[in-house]
Amino acid sequence: MKHKIIAIDQSTSATKAMLFSDECKLLDRLNIEHHQYYPRHGWVEHDPTEIYDNTVKAITMLMESVGKEDDCEYSLAITNQRETVVVWNRVTGEPVHNAVVWQCQRGAELCNQLKKAGHEPVVRAKSGLMIDPYFSATGVKWILDNVDGAAELAAKGDLLMGTIESWLIWKLTGGKTHACDYTNASRTLLFNIHTLNWDSELLDIFGIPASMLPEAKPSDSVFGETTIEGLFDSPIPIAGAIGDSHGALVGQMCFKSGMGKATYGTGSSVMVNIGTDALNPPAGLVTSIGFAALGKVHYAFEGNIHCTGATIKWLTDKLELINSPSEVERFALSVPDTGGVYFVPAFAGLGAPWWNSEAKAAIVGMTLATGKGHVCRAALDAIAYQIKDLVDTMTSGNDVSLSELRVDGGPTKNNYLMQFQADMLGVAVNRADIEEASAYGAVLMNCLARGVWTSLDEVAALRTHNDLIIPASEAEKNAALYAGWCKAVKLINQ
Repeated sequence: MKHKIIAIDQSTSATKAMLFSDECKLLDRLNIEHHQYYPRHGWVEHDPTEIYDNTVKAITMLMESVGKEDDCEYSLAITNQRETVVVWNRVTGEPVHNAVVWQCQRGAELCNQLKKAGHEPVVRAKSGLMIDPYFSATGVKWILDNVDGAAELAAKGDLLMGTIESWLIWKLTGGKTHACDYTNASRTLLFNIHTLNWDSELLDIFGIPASMLPEAKPSDSVFGETTIEGLFDSPIPIAGAIGDSHGALVGQMCFKSGMGKATYGTGSSVMVNIGTDALNPPAGLVTSIGFAALGKVHYAFEGNIHCTGATIKWLTDKLELINSPSEVERFALSVPDTGGVYFVPAFAGLGAPWWNSEAKAAIVGMTLATGKGHVCRAALDAIAYQIKDLVDTMTSGNDVSLSELRVDGGPTKNNYLMQFQADMLGVAVNRADIEEASAYGAVLMNCLARGVWTSLDEVAALRTHNDLIIPASEAEKNAALYAGWCKAVKLINQ
Protein backbone atom coordinates (compact mmCIF):
# COMPACT_ATOMS: atom_id res chain seq x y z
CA MET A 1 0.00 0.00 0.00
CA LYS A 2 1.28 3.48 -0.82
CA HIS A 3 2.15 5.86 1.99
CA LYS A 4 2.06 9.63 2.37
CA ILE A 5 3.61 11.76 5.08
CA ILE A 6 1.99 14.79 6.65
CA ALA A 7 4.71 17.14 7.88
CA ILE A 8 4.08 19.92 10.37
CA ASP A 9 6.59 22.77 10.51
CA GLN A 10 5.58 24.80 13.54
CA SER A 11 7.71 27.92 13.17
CA THR A 12 7.98 31.21 15.04
CA SER A 13 5.49 32.99 12.79
CA ALA A 14 3.21 30.27 11.40
CA THR A 15 2.22 26.62 11.31
CA LYS A 16 2.82 24.94 7.96
CA ALA A 17 1.19 21.68 6.94
CA MET A 18 2.78 19.80 4.06
CA LEU A 19 2.10 16.52 2.30
CA PHE A 20 4.96 14.41 1.00
CA SER A 21 4.99 11.22 -1.00
CA ASP A 22 6.91 8.25 0.36
CA GLU A 23 9.59 9.20 -2.19
CA CYS A 24 9.89 12.46 -0.20
CA LYS A 25 8.42 14.66 -2.92
CA LEU A 26 6.46 17.69 -1.73
CA LEU A 27 2.89 17.39 -3.01
CA ASP A 28 1.07 20.31 -1.38
CA ARG A 29 1.31 22.78 1.51
CA LEU A 30 -0.42 25.60 3.31
CA ASN A 31 0.30 27.75 6.34
CA ILE A 32 -1.62 29.58 9.05
CA GLU A 33 0.01 32.45 10.93
CA HIS A 34 -0.40 32.87 14.66
CA HIS A 35 -0.33 35.98 16.82
CA GLN A 36 2.80 37.44 18.36
CA TYR A 37 2.39 38.88 21.86
CA TYR A 38 4.74 41.52 23.29
CA PRO A 39 3.52 42.14 26.87
CA ARG A 40 6.61 44.16 27.76
CA HIS A 41 9.65 45.54 26.03
CA GLY A 42 11.84 42.58 25.04
CA TRP A 43 9.23 39.96 25.95
CA VAL A 44 7.73 37.66 23.29
CA GLU A 45 4.93 35.12 23.78
CA HIS A 46 2.76 32.74 21.75
CA ASP A 47 -0.59 31.19 22.65
CA PRO A 48 -0.02 27.40 22.80
CA THR A 49 -3.71 26.66 22.33
CA GLU A 50 -3.82 28.79 19.20
CA ILE A 51 -0.76 26.94 17.87
CA TYR A 52 -2.36 23.55 18.51
CA ASP A 53 -5.68 24.62 16.99
CA ASN A 54 -3.85 25.98 13.95
CA THR A 55 -1.97 22.70 13.63
CA VAL A 56 -5.20 20.69 13.50
CA LYS A 57 -6.81 23.25 11.21
CA ALA A 58 -3.84 23.29 8.83
CA ILE A 59 -3.77 19.50 8.53
CA THR A 60 -7.54 19.37 8.05
CA MET A 61 -7.46 22.03 5.32
CA LEU A 62 -4.54 20.31 3.62
CA MET A 63 -6.29 16.96 3.53
CA GLU A 64 -9.50 18.58 2.29
CA SER A 65 -7.49 20.23 -0.47
CA VAL A 66 -5.72 17.10 -1.71
CA GLY A 67 -8.35 14.56 -0.72
CA LYS A 68 -7.83 11.61 1.62
CA GLU A 69 -7.21 8.36 -0.23
CA ASP A 70 -8.73 5.14 1.09
CA ASP A 71 -5.96 3.01 -0.41
CA CYS A 72 -3.18 5.05 1.24
CA GLU A 73 -1.57 4.90 4.66
CA TYR A 74 -0.55 8.12 6.40
CA SER A 75 1.88 9.17 9.11
CA LEU A 76 2.82 12.47 10.74
CA ALA A 77 6.24 14.10 11.16
CA ILE A 78 6.97 17.26 13.18
CA THR A 79 9.62 19.95 13.09
CA ASN A 80 9.39 23.02 15.28
CA GLN A 81 10.73 26.30 16.54
CA ARG A 82 13.02 25.02 19.23
CA GLU A 83 13.64 26.85 22.49
CA THR A 84 10.09 28.21 22.76
CA VAL A 85 8.64 26.47 25.81
CA VAL A 86 5.18 25.60 27.12
CA VAL A 87 4.12 24.76 30.69
CA TRP A 88 0.73 23.08 31.07
CA ASN A 89 -1.42 21.30 33.62
CA ARG A 90 -1.42 17.54 33.08
CA VAL A 91 -4.89 17.27 34.70
CA THR A 92 -6.75 19.99 32.80
CA GLY A 93 -4.59 19.90 29.68
CA GLU A 94 -4.47 23.70 29.67
CA PRO A 95 -1.36 25.91 29.52
CA VAL A 96 -0.78 27.86 32.71
CA HIS A 97 0.69 30.75 30.72
CA ASN A 98 1.50 31.71 27.17
CA ALA A 99 4.54 30.03 25.66
CA VAL A 100 7.80 31.88 26.28
CA VAL A 101 9.37 32.37 22.85
CA TRP A 102 13.07 31.88 22.11
CA GLN A 103 13.36 35.61 21.31
CA CYS A 104 12.09 36.59 24.78
CA GLN A 105 14.49 38.37 27.12
CA ARG A 106 12.56 38.02 30.40
CA GLY A 107 15.13 35.56 31.70
CA ALA A 108 18.08 37.94 31.34
CA GLU A 109 18.24 38.89 35.02
CA LEU A 110 18.13 35.25 36.13
CA CYS A 111 20.90 34.41 33.68
CA ASN A 112 23.08 37.17 35.09
CA GLN A 113 22.47 35.89 38.63
CA LEU A 114 23.41 32.33 37.69
CA LYS A 115 26.57 33.50 35.94
CA LYS A 116 27.59 35.55 38.97
CA ALA A 117 26.97 32.50 41.16
CA GLY A 118 29.52 30.60 39.06
CA HIS A 119 27.18 28.10 37.39
CA GLU A 120 28.18 28.72 33.77
CA PRO A 121 31.12 26.22 33.59
CA VAL A 122 29.05 23.22 34.74
CA VAL A 123 26.08 24.23 32.58
CA ARG A 124 28.32 24.58 29.54
CA ALA A 125 30.15 21.32 30.21
CA LYS A 126 26.97 19.29 30.54
CA SER A 127 24.50 20.96 28.18
CA GLY A 128 26.93 22.32 25.57
CA LEU A 129 25.17 25.68 25.90
CA MET A 130 25.84 28.98 27.60
CA ILE A 131 23.49 30.47 30.16
CA ASP A 132 21.27 32.77 28.12
CA PRO A 133 17.54 33.64 28.00
CA TYR A 134 17.52 32.31 24.42
CA PHE A 135 17.25 28.77 25.82
CA SER A 136 14.17 27.19 27.43
CA ALA A 137 15.04 26.79 31.12
CA THR A 138 14.76 30.44 32.09
CA GLY A 139 11.28 30.67 30.54
CA VAL A 140 10.11 27.70 32.62
CA LYS A 141 11.67 29.15 35.76
CA TRP A 142 9.98 32.50 35.15
CA ILE A 143 6.58 30.79 34.83
CA LEU A 144 7.10 28.81 38.04
CA ASP A 145 8.13 31.96 39.91
CA ASN A 146 5.53 34.37 38.52
CA VAL A 147 2.31 32.50 37.71
CA ASP A 148 0.08 32.16 40.77
CA GLY A 149 0.11 28.61 42.11
CA ALA A 150 2.48 27.29 39.43
CA ALA A 151 5.31 26.36 41.77
CA GLU A 152 2.94 24.49 44.08
CA LEU A 153 1.33 22.60 41.19
CA ALA A 154 4.76 21.70 39.83
CA ALA A 155 5.87 20.42 43.25
CA LYS A 156 2.75 18.18 43.32
CA GLY A 157 3.65 16.78 39.90
CA ASP A 158 0.66 18.39 38.16
CA LEU A 159 2.62 20.53 35.67
CA LEU A 160 4.42 19.43 32.53
CA MET A 161 6.84 21.34 30.35
CA GLY A 162 8.03 20.92 26.84
CA THR A 163 9.19 22.56 23.66
CA ILE A 164 6.58 22.95 20.95
CA GLU A 165 6.88 19.47 19.44
CA SER A 166 6.41 17.99 22.91
CA TRP A 167 3.27 20.08 23.45
CA LEU A 168 1.87 19.05 20.05
CA ILE A 169 2.64 15.36 20.62
CA TRP A 170 0.95 15.44 24.02
CA LYS A 171 -2.15 17.13 22.58
CA LEU A 172 -2.32 14.99 19.45
CA THR A 173 -2.09 11.78 21.47
CA GLY A 174 -4.77 12.92 23.90
CA GLY A 175 -2.25 13.22 26.72
CA LYS A 176 -0.94 9.67 26.31
CA THR A 177 2.58 10.64 25.25
CA HIS A 178 4.80 13.22 26.93
CA ALA A 179 7.97 13.06 24.85
CA CYS A 180 10.47 15.14 22.94
CA ASP A 181 13.38 14.40 20.67
CA TYR A 182 17.05 14.75 21.57
CA THR A 183 17.62 17.82 19.39
CA ASN A 184 14.95 19.87 21.12
CA ALA A 185 16.02 18.56 24.53
CA SER A 186 19.57 19.73 23.82
CA ARG A 187 18.34 23.33 23.55
CA THR A 188 16.78 23.61 27.01
CA LEU A 189 19.88 23.99 29.28
CA LEU A 190 18.57 20.96 31.22
CA PHE A 191 19.74 18.03 29.08
CA ASN A 192 23.14 16.35 29.41
CA ILE A 193 24.28 15.88 25.81
CA HIS A 194 26.90 13.33 26.88
CA THR A 195 24.69 10.96 28.92
CA LEU A 196 21.52 11.74 26.86
CA ASN A 197 19.50 12.29 30.03
CA TRP A 198 17.89 15.15 31.90
CA ASP A 199 20.55 16.19 34.38
CA SER A 200 19.65 16.47 38.06
CA GLU A 201 22.34 19.07 38.75
CA LEU A 202 21.11 21.28 35.92
CA LEU A 203 17.52 20.89 37.12
CA ASP A 204 18.59 21.96 40.62
CA ILE A 205 20.42 25.01 39.27
CA PHE A 206 17.27 26.22 37.52
CA GLY A 207 14.85 24.98 40.20
CA ILE A 208 12.76 22.82 37.86
CA PRO A 209 11.19 19.55 39.13
CA ALA A 210 12.11 16.42 37.16
CA SER A 211 8.44 15.40 37.10
CA MET A 212 7.75 18.16 34.56
CA LEU A 213 10.06 16.76 31.89
CA PRO A 214 9.18 14.72 28.81
CA GLU A 215 10.84 11.46 27.80
CA ALA A 216 13.69 12.30 25.42
CA LYS A 217 14.04 10.04 22.38
CA PRO A 218 16.08 9.88 19.14
CA SER A 219 14.79 11.92 16.22
CA ASP A 220 13.88 8.79 14.22
CA SER A 221 11.48 7.48 16.87
CA VAL A 222 7.78 6.72 16.78
CA PHE A 223 6.25 9.13 19.31
CA GLY A 224 2.72 7.75 19.51
CA GLU A 225 -0.49 7.65 17.50
CA THR A 226 -3.16 10.23 16.68
CA THR A 227 -6.43 10.59 14.82
CA ILE A 228 -5.78 14.36 14.60
CA GLU A 229 -8.99 15.16 16.47
CA GLY A 230 -11.00 12.58 14.50
CA LEU A 231 -9.77 13.53 11.04
CA PHE A 232 -8.69 9.91 10.57
CA ASP A 233 -10.96 7.01 11.50
CA SER A 234 -7.99 4.99 12.76
CA PRO A 235 -4.90 6.37 14.50
CA ILE A 236 -1.84 7.16 12.38
CA PRO A 237 1.74 7.10 13.77
CA ILE A 238 3.63 10.22 14.78
CA ALA A 239 7.02 9.19 13.40
CA GLY A 240 9.99 11.54 13.31
CA ALA A 241 10.40 14.74 15.30
CA ILE A 242 13.28 17.19 15.12
CA GLY A 243 14.03 20.86 15.84
CA ASP A 244 13.79 23.05 12.77
CA SER A 245 17.47 23.94 12.42
CA HIS A 246 18.43 20.32 12.95
CA GLY A 247 15.80 19.28 10.43
CA ALA A 248 17.47 21.57 7.92
CA LEU A 249 20.86 19.99 8.68
CA VAL A 250 19.32 16.60 7.84
CA GLY A 251 17.33 17.97 4.91
CA GLN A 252 20.55 19.44 3.46
CA MET A 253 22.15 15.97 3.79
CA CYS A 254 24.93 17.25 6.07
CA PHE A 255 25.60 13.76 7.39
CA LYS A 256 29.41 13.89 7.50
CA SER A 257 31.74 15.80 9.80
CA GLY A 258 32.62 19.22 8.38
CA MET A 259 29.42 19.67 6.39
CA GLY A 260 27.58 22.88 7.25
CA LYS A 261 24.32 24.66 6.59
CA ALA A 262 22.67 27.99 7.26
CA THR A 263 18.93 28.33 7.72
CA TYR A 264 17.50 31.77 7.00
CA GLY A 265 14.22 32.31 8.80
CA THR A 266 12.91 34.71 11.45
CA GLY A 267 16.34 34.24 12.96
CA SER A 268 19.13 32.14 11.52
CA SER A 269 21.05 29.08 12.55
CA VAL A 270 24.46 28.15 11.26
CA MET A 271 25.29 24.56 12.07
CA VAL A 272 28.19 22.31 11.17
CA ASN A 273 28.32 18.55 11.74
CA ILE A 274 31.27 17.68 14.01
CA GLY A 275 30.74 13.91 14.10
CA THR A 276 29.76 11.54 16.91
CA ASP A 277 31.86 13.18 19.66
CA ALA A 278 30.58 16.21 21.58
CA LEU A 279 33.55 18.57 21.14
CA ASN A 280 33.98 21.74 23.17
CA PRO A 281 32.70 24.65 21.07
CA PRO A 282 34.67 27.78 20.20
CA ALA A 283 33.93 30.84 22.34
CA GLY A 284 30.59 32.34 21.41
CA LEU A 285 29.20 29.11 19.94
CA VAL A 286 27.44 26.09 21.40
CA THR A 287 27.51 22.34 20.94
CA SER A 288 24.13 20.72 20.28
CA ILE A 289 22.89 17.34 19.22
CA GLY A 290 22.70 17.74 15.44
CA PHE A 291 20.45 14.72 15.00
CA ALA A 292 20.06 11.21 16.38
CA ALA A 293 19.20 8.40 13.99
CA LEU A 294 19.93 4.73 13.33
CA GLY A 295 21.32 4.29 16.83
CA LYS A 296 23.92 7.07 16.60
CA VAL A 297 24.05 10.63 17.88
CA HIS A 298 25.66 13.23 15.61
CA TYR A 299 26.78 16.47 17.25
CA ALA A 300 27.10 19.96 15.79
CA PHE A 301 28.63 23.33 16.49
CA GLU A 302 25.96 25.97 16.19
CA GLY A 303 25.56 29.70 16.32
CA ASN A 304 22.21 31.45 16.38
CA ILE A 305 21.24 34.87 15.15
CA HIS A 306 18.13 36.40 16.67
CA CYS A 307 16.97 38.60 13.77
CA THR A 308 17.52 37.98 10.07
CA GLY A 309 14.19 37.55 8.27
CA ALA A 310 12.63 39.33 11.25
CA THR A 311 14.60 42.43 10.25
CA ILE A 312 12.89 42.57 6.87
CA LYS A 313 9.52 41.95 8.54
CA TRP A 314 10.26 44.90 10.85
CA LEU A 315 10.94 47.13 7.84
CA THR A 316 7.53 46.05 6.51
CA ASP A 317 5.30 45.89 9.57
CA LYS A 318 6.74 48.43 11.99
CA LEU A 319 8.70 50.98 9.97
CA GLU A 320 6.38 50.55 6.94
CA LEU A 321 9.33 51.35 4.72
CA ILE A 322 8.27 48.67 2.21
CA ASN A 323 4.90 47.05 1.53
CA SER A 324 6.09 43.45 1.66
CA PRO A 325 9.37 41.55 2.27
CA SER A 326 9.48 40.65 -1.43
CA GLU A 327 10.16 44.34 -2.25
CA VAL A 328 13.38 44.58 -0.28
CA GLU A 329 15.64 43.26 -3.06
CA ARG A 330 14.28 45.74 -5.61
CA PHE A 331 14.97 48.70 -3.34
CA ALA A 332 18.38 47.33 -2.35
CA LEU A 333 19.37 47.16 -6.00
CA SER A 334 18.15 50.71 -6.63
CA VAL A 335 21.40 52.03 -5.10
CA PRO A 336 25.00 51.03 -5.90
CA ASP A 337 25.91 50.48 -2.23
CA THR A 338 24.69 51.33 1.26
CA GLY A 339 26.31 54.76 1.26
CA GLY A 340 28.19 53.83 4.41
CA VAL A 341 25.05 52.76 6.29
CA TYR A 342 25.20 49.71 8.58
CA PHE A 343 22.13 48.12 10.14
CA VAL A 344 22.76 46.13 13.35
CA PRO A 345 19.43 44.34 14.02
CA ALA A 346 19.83 43.61 17.73
CA PHE A 347 16.07 43.79 18.33
CA ALA A 348 16.32 40.88 20.79
CA GLY A 349 19.91 41.49 21.82
CA LEU A 350 22.94 40.14 20.00
CA GLY A 351 23.16 36.38 19.49
CA ALA A 352 26.25 34.36 18.62
CA PRO A 353 29.12 35.03 18.71
CA TRP A 354 28.52 38.24 20.69
CA TRP A 355 25.83 37.08 23.17
CA ASN A 356 24.81 40.42 24.59
CA SER A 357 21.16 40.27 25.61
CA GLU A 358 21.19 43.97 26.59
CA ALA A 359 22.26 45.28 23.17
CA LYS A 360 19.76 47.36 21.19
CA ALA A 361 19.30 47.63 17.42
CA ALA A 362 20.86 50.54 15.55
CA ILE A 363 21.23 51.97 12.06
CA VAL A 364 24.51 53.85 11.88
CA GLY A 365 26.29 55.95 9.27
CA MET A 366 23.25 57.78 7.92
CA THR A 367 23.46 61.21 6.29
CA LEU A 368 20.92 63.49 4.64
CA ALA A 369 21.61 61.54 1.43
CA THR A 370 20.45 58.25 2.98
CA GLY A 371 17.29 56.89 1.39
CA LYS A 372 15.03 53.85 1.47
CA GLY A 373 17.31 51.86 -0.83
CA HIS A 374 20.34 52.33 1.41
CA VAL A 375 18.46 51.11 4.50
CA CYS A 376 17.01 48.10 2.63
CA ARG A 377 20.44 47.17 1.27
CA ALA A 378 22.03 47.57 4.72
CA ALA A 379 19.33 45.29 6.20
CA LEU A 380 20.14 42.54 3.70
CA ASP A 381 23.88 43.03 4.17
CA ALA A 382 23.41 42.63 7.93
CA ILE A 383 22.06 39.11 7.39
CA ALA A 384 25.18 38.12 5.44
CA TYR A 385 27.52 39.79 7.94
CA GLN A 386 25.95 37.89 10.85
CA ILE A 387 26.33 34.57 9.03
CA LYS A 388 29.98 35.44 8.36
CA ASP A 389 30.47 36.22 12.07
CA LEU A 390 29.49 32.63 12.86
CA VAL A 391 31.35 30.89 10.06
CA ASP A 392 34.57 32.75 10.92
CA THR A 393 34.20 31.76 14.58
CA MET A 394 33.61 28.11 13.68
CA THR A 395 36.61 27.89 11.39
CA SER A 396 39.07 30.03 13.38
CA GLY A 397 41.39 27.92 15.52
CA ASN A 398 39.51 24.70 14.79
CA ASP A 399 39.94 21.75 12.47
CA VAL A 400 36.59 22.68 10.91
CA SER A 401 36.70 24.11 7.41
CA LEU A 402 33.92 24.68 4.89
CA SER A 403 34.27 24.28 1.14
CA GLU A 404 30.67 25.44 0.68
CA LEU A 405 27.73 26.53 2.78
CA ARG A 406 24.39 24.83 2.11
CA VAL A 407 21.54 27.25 2.63
CA ASP A 408 17.77 27.12 2.95
CA GLY A 409 14.82 29.26 3.99
CA GLY A 410 12.67 31.96 2.42
CA PRO A 411 15.35 34.70 2.23
CA THR A 412 17.53 32.43 0.04
CA LYS A 413 15.23 33.39 -2.85
CA ASN A 414 16.83 36.83 -2.67
CA ASN A 415 19.58 36.67 -5.31
CA TYR A 416 21.30 39.83 -4.10
CA LEU A 417 21.55 38.45 -0.57
CA MET A 418 22.89 35.09 -1.71
CA GLN A 419 25.57 36.68 -3.92
CA PHE A 420 26.61 39.06 -1.15
CA GLN A 421 26.73 36.09 1.25
CA ALA A 422 29.06 34.15 -1.03
CA ASP A 423 31.25 37.25 -1.47
CA MET A 424 31.49 37.77 2.29
CA LEU A 425 32.37 34.13 3.01
CA GLY A 426 34.71 33.65 0.07
CA VAL A 427 33.20 30.20 -0.54
CA ALA A 428 30.36 28.93 -2.69
CA VAL A 429 26.83 29.10 -1.34
CA ASN A 430 24.80 26.02 -2.30
CA ARG A 431 21.11 26.82 -2.44
CA ALA A 432 18.74 23.93 -1.79
CA ASP A 433 16.17 23.07 -4.46
CA ILE A 434 13.62 22.36 -1.72
CA GLU A 435 12.25 25.38 0.09
CA GLU A 436 11.12 23.47 3.15
CA ALA A 437 14.40 21.94 4.30
CA SER A 438 13.36 21.66 7.97
CA ALA A 439 10.17 19.78 7.10
CA TYR A 440 12.12 17.67 4.63
CA GLY A 441 14.49 16.67 7.43
CA ALA A 442 11.53 15.64 9.61
CA VAL A 443 10.18 13.57 6.70
CA LEU A 444 13.53 11.81 6.36
CA MET A 445 13.44 11.01 10.08
CA ASN A 446 9.91 9.71 9.58
CA CYS A 447 11.08 7.34 6.87
CA LEU A 448 13.98 6.11 9.01
CA ALA A 449 11.57 5.55 11.91
CA ARG A 450 9.37 3.44 9.65
CA GLY A 451 12.31 1.45 8.26
CA VAL A 452 12.10 2.77 4.69
CA TRP A 453 15.90 3.12 4.66
CA THR A 454 18.58 1.54 6.77
CA SER A 455 21.57 3.84 6.13
CA LEU A 456 22.34 7.53 5.78
CA ASP A 457 24.06 6.82 2.46
CA GLU A 458 20.69 5.76 1.06
CA VAL A 459 19.21 9.04 2.27
CA ALA A 460 22.08 11.16 0.90
CA ALA A 461 21.51 9.69 -2.56
CA LEU A 462 18.21 11.61 -2.72
CA ARG A 463 20.08 14.93 -3.16
CA THR A 464 20.50 15.38 -6.90
CA HIS A 465 20.44 19.17 -7.32
CA ASN A 466 23.03 21.83 -6.48
CA ASP A 467 22.59 25.57 -7.12
CA LEU A 468 26.02 27.07 -6.54
CA ILE A 469 26.54 30.81 -6.10
CA ILE A 470 30.24 31.57 -6.54
CA PRO A 471 32.06 34.53 -4.91
CA ALA A 472 32.37 37.31 -7.49
CA SER A 473 33.80 40.42 -5.81
CA GLU A 474 37.29 41.38 -4.65
CA ALA A 475 38.46 40.08 -1.28
CA GLU A 476 39.99 43.44 -0.34
CA LYS A 477 36.69 45.26 -0.91
CA ASN A 478 34.82 42.64 1.10
CA ALA A 479 37.28 42.90 3.98
CA ALA A 480 36.77 46.68 4.13
CA LEU A 481 32.98 46.28 4.18
CA TYR A 482 33.17 43.68 6.93
CA ALA A 483 35.50 45.87 8.99
CA GLY A 484 32.81 48.55 8.90
CA TRP A 485 30.27 46.05 10.15
CA CYS A 486 32.50 45.08 13.06
CA LYS A 487 32.87 48.75 14.03
CA ALA A 488 29.09 49.18 13.95
CA VAL A 489 28.56 46.15 16.18
CA LYS A 490 31.11 47.46 18.69
CA LEU A 491 29.15 50.70 18.98
CA ILE A 492 26.19 48.85 20.51
CA ASN A 493 28.09 46.00 22.14
CA GLN A 494 29.47 47.99 25.07
